[in-house]
Amino acid sequence: MRNVKPVKVGDCILDGKHIYIQSMLNVRSDNIEGSVKQAKELEATGCEIIRAAIPDMDAVKLIPAIKEAVDIPLVADIHFDYKLALESAAAGVDKIRINPGNIGGMDRVKKVVDVCRSRNIPIRIGVNSGSLEKEILAKYGSPTPEALVESAMGHAAMLEHFDFDDIVISIKSSDVGRMIASYRLAAEKCPYPLHLGVTEAGTERMGLIKSAVGIGSLLCDGIGETIRVSLTDDPVKEIEAAKDILKSIGKRGGVKIVSCPTCGRTRINLVKAAKMVEEAVKDMDKDITVAVMGCIVNGPGEAKEADVGIAGGNGCAVIFKKDGTQRKIKEEDIVSELLAEIDKL
Repeated sequence: MRNVKPVKVGDCILDGKHIYIQSMLNVRSDNIEGSVKQAKELEATGCEIIRAAIPDMDAVKLIPAIKEAVDIPLVADIHFDYKLALESAAAGVDKIRINPGNIGGMDRVKKVVDVCRSRNIPIRIGVNSGSLEKEILAKYGSPTPEALVESAMGHAAMLEHFDFDDIVISIKSSDVGRMIASYRLAAEKCPYPLHLGVTEAGTERMGLIKSAVGIGSLLCDGIGETIRVSLTDDPVKEIEAAKDILKSIGKRGGVKIVSCPTCGRTRINLVKAAKMVEEAVKDMDKDITVAVMGCIVNGPGEAKEADVGIAGGNGCAVIFKKDGTQRKIKEEDIVSELLAEIDKL
């Protein structure tokens, strides 16, 4: 297990004991009302850390407005202008995302470090394939994992020079294999918490697949303290996807659905039933497994570890439980009867 240096972000402690879910507002930064509304929606969905772009001084006004509306930490996403970091810190932000190497000289880095230290604000260093320094890119010829990690360690060294180590690191790539290799190398090189994500992952379909492979692989390796599923879509979907990734690898509780892909033996509308059950239980916090199976072959046999489930028949189904009890029901009652059994657990 990786030995992580704990970093506190608001009330969240990034130490690997709990994987925190993040997302980023995508409402225009000059739309304070819309940003606050979206922040509240994200918190209600299960977001645990919110990030907002702060591209100019006017955007700093977002910080107190959002902080007043939600109870979860807020991260200011800043590029190039160190003064935005100083003003965001003064406005009460919980973490600053910045690349120390692109805000000017070390005197500016020191000013950011000093204000963050005085207010107990951690700094997330964000490196990606498009942000590599020219000399590092020339050295490696392309944004290899070694190049990305060298860049991240170089940025961290700037902060360490001023005895600052409340650092979180992200090393993102749109290439899943490169992303995985980069984080594995970073995990060997430093003790800082790692923020996982496949950047520019794409629209919902491919973004979900790429994020599940990249983030899930690393979490299964014991790497990663906080995650963001990047989708070209409503960020609420990012939270739902992140929760599903964590649930699928046992990092979060909640109802797990086991359902078969159906075959020529299936005699009920299992696809419809499975989708209805999935929607009905998605927000339940019961740590149980529910099986929705097409026939007796894939029913109590292959799904016998489920706490409760159904196995389809010819226009009917059997409800079965882990204790071995079974009873027959009509096809039209599958969802209602199954949900009634779930409520009893």
